[in-house]
Amino acid sequence: MTKAEVISEIADKTGIEKSDVAATVEAFFKVVKDSMADGNNIYVRGFGSFVNKKRAKKVARNISKNTSIIIDEHFIPSFKPSKTFVAKIKNSKKIKEAVVS
Repeated sequence: MTKAEVISEIADKTGIEKSDVAATVEAFFKVVKDSMADGNNIYVRGFGSFVNKKRAKKVARNISKNTSIIIDEHFIPSFKPSKTFVAKIKNSKKIKEAVVS
């Protein structure tokens, strides 16, 4: 599902104009990105958490040149779904049917 499809579905279910829904969705994404860039995690109860994960310093290999590269420690964005979110996906009949097919 694309962002445009999500916006269309929200507009259909709520009766709000697509342009207003699009502005709201874009604002949500901007808040998430800006907050995480500032080092803050975002917790949405019943949905999940957007968190910054720390990656340790490591030595990697450049196979084509046969050299070692040092990758400094850094942070990456991550999403951790809530227990209720995971349970809903596990119990979804549509997903089970798709996997069996």
